[in-house]
Amino acid sequence: MPLLQVRDFPTELYEKLSRVADAENRSVPQQTIVLLKNALVADTDPRKRRESVLREIDNFGMEGANTFPDPAQMTREDRDR
Repeated sequence: MPLLQVRDFPTELYEKLSRVADAENRSVPQQTIVLLKNALVADTDPRKRRESVLREIDNFGMEGANTFPDPAQMTREDRDR
């Protein structure tokens, strides 16, 4: 298996990565692989990335998450203020 070594990794980024790894019950190397895999897959196809984000929003069970306000109506409301 290939080995990846990163030099001059920012301390604050490593600490955040470590906290996320702890919260997910993973080691720092395991969490790094998960994050990189997700980022690289999502980055290759923007449509799939958007669909994935919308599915995550649906999973929260928020009402009205699939509807968007009319931009023209919002502009009119702002102008009327």
